[in-house]
Amino acid sequence: MCKSTQFVSGAFDASPPKGAVEISIVLPCLNERETVGICVSKALSSLQSAGLSGEVIVADNGSNDGSVEAAQAAGARVVPVGDRGYGNALKGGIQASLGDYVLMADADDSYDFGHISRFVEQLRAGSDLAMGNRFRGGIQTGAMPHLHRYLGNPVLTALGRFLFQSPCRDFHCGMRAFRRDSFERMDIRSTGMEFASEMVVKASLLRMRVTEVPTTLSPDGRSRPPHLRTWHDGWRHLRFLLMYSPRWLFLYPGIASFLAGLAASLWLVVGPRRIGGVVLDVHTLLYAFGLTLVGFQSMAFAVFTKVFAITEGLLPEDPKLNRLFKYLKLETGLAIGGSLIVSGIAGSIFALSSWARSNFGPMDSESLLRIVMPSVFSLALGAQIIFSSFFLSILGLRRR
Repeated sequence: MCKSTQFVSGAFDASPPKGAVEISIVLPCLNERETVGICVSKALSSLQSAGLSGEVIVADNGSNDGSVEAAQAAGARVVPVGDRGYGNALKGGIQASLGDYVLMADADDSYDFGHISRFVEQLRAGSDLAMGNRFRGGIQTGAMPHLHRYLGNPVLTALGRFLFQSPCRDFHCGMRAFRRDSFERMDIRSTGMEFASEMVVKASLLRMRVTEVPTTLSPDGRSRPPHLRTWHDGWRHLRFLLMYSPRWLFLYPGIASFLAGLAASLWLVVGPRRIGGVVLDVHTLLYAFGLTLVGFQSMAFAVFTKVFAITEGLLPEDPKLNRLFKYLKLETGLAIGGSLIVSGIAGSIFALSSWARSNFGPMDSESLLRIVMPSVFSLALGAQIIFSSFFLSILGLRRR
């Protein structure tokens, strides 16, 4: 049964009592005087038509063009948010909201508030996050730049779906709704435009129920350019997606580099190799050892990043990582690293003795390098393993 909408003098009550609000509509605002009042009026009208009890909150992020007065005149409750940023504004408005559900949308009159009931239906059915999908609902001519419609959104959405197994096909739709308790579980940290991406990523990583709602996008009603900066904000979203996936940013490239470098090193350390008319010798061997070291460093960064992100609440707990830590102990790293250092020292002594037999005079550099390079590699890799083991133990102190 739908609850009835509450009005005071033809507008929503500025501060409805707790428990009387099913859905709060939060609109972030920074100098949106031309459209914010229109959005508030449309949202209130849609709530009344759907028979929903709710409120409209305008999270003002420092407007100085009369947006606050326009929003209040239309019946919204205005919440001032001092810290600048799209994410900060939304978090401030959500924190001040009273509804069990929250719907966020832009205040530029580009979204259809008549679709509010579609989102509420999904949340009532058990969804944690109901995402709008503009590609399913319809994008009007001129509503989205071609670069965003055919490159930016599809590429970033495809990457997000691939990295996090997300069901969403429109990662950056500004109109979405969620349960308040689910939002609290997400513990979103982003303060800028990445807020929208982090919400979808966190919901996917926490295995929340995410559904999609077809919604439309119309040309916004502003006479000024939007706050969104195509390349700058696109890069920020891409950077965010990569940083939230240590496996694809560090681990998988590291494994590939380590195995390829190690295989090439073992193949070349015994002597020159010929492929067709090309001879690969100690110079290629040096690059192979370097590739192996870079691969190990990348794998170590993957583990460091994962532990730090979990400790700071950026990523949820990973049972696989917890099982791995039963074997990845400080003592294990010290033993492996120490063994490599001993091997490196032994190889270095052997190379030095070979040089001594020639009275420290000229030698066949290629044969000597096939002893020196593996020795230096063992010393470097052993030291990295030892230092990485200590650093990982330091990171794990807070977890324990």
